[in-house]
Amino acid sequence: MKKLIRNVTTIAAGGTNWNCCEANVLIDGSQIVAVEAGAEFGHEANCVEEIDGSELLAIPGLVNGHFHSSANLMKGQLNGLPLEIFMLHEVPPLSDTLQPDRMVYVRTMLGAIEMLKNGVTSVQDDAFFVPFPSPGNIDAVMSAYADSGIRATVALDQPNIVEYEKYPFLKDILTADELRRMETAPIPSSGELLALYGYLIDNWDCVHDGRIRAAVSCSAPHRVSDDYLAALYEISRNLRLPFYMHVLETKVQRVFGDLHLGSSLLQYVHERGVLDRRSNVIHGIWLDEADLSLVAEAGSVISHNPVCNLRLGSGIMPFRRIRELGIPVCIGTDEAIADDSINLWTAMKMAGLIHNITDPDYRKWPTAGEILSCVFQGGARAMGLEGQIGALAPGFQADIVLLDLNEIAFTPLNDVQRQLVYCENGSSVRMTMVDGKVLVRDGRVCSVDEESIKREAREYAHARAGELAKARATAAELEPYYREMYFRAAATDVGMNRWGHADSNKKG
Repeated sequence: MKKLIRNVTTIAAGGTNWNCCEANVLIDGSQIVAVEAGAEFGHEANCVEEIDGSELLAIPGLVNGHFHSSANLMKGQLNGLPLEIFMLHEVPPLSDTLQPDRMVYVRTMLGAIEMLKNGVTSVQDDAFFVPFPSPGNIDAVMSAYADSGIRATVALDQPNIVEYEKYPFLKDILTADELRRMETAPIPSSGELLALYGYLIDNWDCVHDGRIRAAVSCSAPHRVSDDYLAALYEISRNLRLPFYMHVLETKVQRVFGDLHLGSSLLQYVHERGVLDRRSNVIHGIWLDEADLSLVAEAGSVISHNPVCNLRLGSGIMPFRRIRELGIPVCIGTDEAIADDSINLWTAMKMAGLIHNITDPDYRKWPTAGEILSCVFQGGARAMGLEGQIGALAPGFQADIVLLDLNEIAFTPLNDVQRQLVYCENGSSVRMTMVDGKVLVRDGRVCSVDEESIKREAREYAHARAGELAKARATAAELEPYYREMYFRAAATDVGMNRWGHADSNKKG
């Protein structure tokens, strides 16, 4: 089925410079087949649908490079907290309540709707489950993405070691009773988790014409056993799947590596041979120069989540040094409880601003073109879809977003790159197309009943009130121990500072 977007303003990439021109975009099925100017272009194509692109801007679909759908019902629930304390609420370590499949479907669909309406056409979902996933949960996540029409690559983010083993100092701080509670909490074995990965891959990898795919995730290398980490890498290598790993997101993690491993967590995964070009190094804030050299050598991608990093006080990633080393960067929203929305435009703007306060040499500050390159080309690279998504060019998938140039964000239109990064917030999106299928038209989702999903989401949020109250009570009991652990780590000299104050060892 052919479609023609006529007389639309397009942006075309040339390195980090995105040039504007007027063109016609011809789509055949799921692919772009031509991007050409001329009033007569396309008349002989026998298109089923012509879309008037006048006063519209066509861009490649945004790629959300890192996301956790599991927190989609939790936006606005917490104050800013350090990750280690925040996770007591997000992933209650003592929970033993399995999650209903329909709730998992609804919360996943809710996030897909928000992303599509904001022009996100592709997402990498590092989905976690409390206390662990089931085949029904897996089907729920994947079915939601399949039904929404978005392009999604999904992994199972599931630790498999005792809670206190993930942190420095904590085992010595906890009481004997708390230690026992953690040791008896449900923890899936490596074999059980690998069986679930078998289910995910056998049933959901490369389905719906390749739009829905599987990835693997260790959550973080210090949260899983060595045998499970190695087994996940073998799956990634043999099947060429992206491998997600949170690495050195916080100073606590830096201290953990120094004290328990004798090396950084990045060096730890390198020494075990599980770092390569399929690796998505998520956050990467507390990487030192040796770590960055290993990432560059391996060809790995770093996933930058600037809003989440600020929300949780994790620190500021060394963006310019990463770019100087030629390391690919993608940009993500992380999760609704840490970003409080799923708006990649906000993450793009923050990525373009936060690094300006890390170096007085303004020549090293990120440019709008760089940020767009991270979203489009870096996102495609992270997903393993280079040459398939991230550009408006013949042979690429027809993942296209149309924005209204008559909106305030583009009035007057002075520089399309800067206005996309610093002015747009998603409100100008008029159409979102994935694989040539129109999923959002004039701000309304075409693929699903949005009102019904929102209604169910409210019902599930209400039904979970008791469960959340129990989790808050447990978090309150555990927080003093985690707080002591956190401040001990904060006071430890690690030879670098990624925070906004001069003394990285200051308690506060």
